[in-house]
Amino acid sequence: MAHFYNEIIFAAGWPYWLFFLLSLITLIVFFILRERRIKRASAKEITIHHALINLELHAFQAQMDPHFIFNSLNAIHHYILTTSTDMASLYLTRFSRLMRLMIGNFNKEWISLYDELEALELYIQLEQLRFDQQFNYQLHVLPEVNQQFTLIPPLIIQPYVQYAIWHRLLPRPQKTGGCLKIIIGQENDRLFIHLEDNGILITELLDGTGERQASGIDIASERLYMMSEKYHMQASIKSRQLFDEEHEPSGNQLTISMQHVGTRQSLAG
Repeated sequence: MAHFYNEIIFAAGWPYWLFFLLSLITLIVFFILRERRIKRASAKEITIHHALINLELHAFQAQMDPHFIFNSLNAIHHYILTTSTDMASLYLTRFSRLMRLMIGNFNKEWISLYDELEALELYIQLEQLRFDQQFNYQLHVLPEVNQQFTLIPPLIIQPYVQYAIWHRLLPRPQKTGGCLKIIIGQENDRLFIHLEDNGILITELLDGTGERQASGIDIASERLYMMSEKYHMQASIKSRQLFDEEHEPSGNQLTISMQHVGTRQSLAG
């Protein structure tokens, strides 16, 4: 066999030294390119990691909004003075529980859907207190979703709920009858979160300069995108207007969709 290869090399007119030199150069180029690919992949992973840390900090700061904290405590104080100490105690307990969950979930990449929804409901209930029950909410988790074993990134749903409350429901001309509906389900291997409201239309969500006031949801969207890139979740966020039976605009719907995650190992796989 060696004699056969020697005949091929000599037939091509290649001396041994040139053949081995070309082979050596080819190997060197291969390993250089391979090393560069590894370094680029490592640098990209480090960049994503640092970006996620930065976005988590901004998300935490957005959720720990001083106005929300001050106004919640002010509403609780109002209950103490004018209504019922029992109600004040109930809301104070909810507020302290929400603060513990916010701080406890900070800097985590994944939490259970159960923990996320517990914090979300506490937040919505405190906003109802602040705004004197101007809106109601419904939360439906469909039977196919196991809240304890479904994992999602923290601080993802709440910014969109906050945006719906502040920029869609509260600006309604009617100061009662606002409705926020949250539906969470699963189709095949994908988790979906529908947020529906009967607030002002999406096309009206502009400030005086024609720009959207959405720093909180911009942070949430960017975090979800980064997590999707890191873990190949194929996440998406879509919004649309809702219409009634007479084809008149009746509200808004936003859908967050991502690969269903049961364990962190399933992502790594």
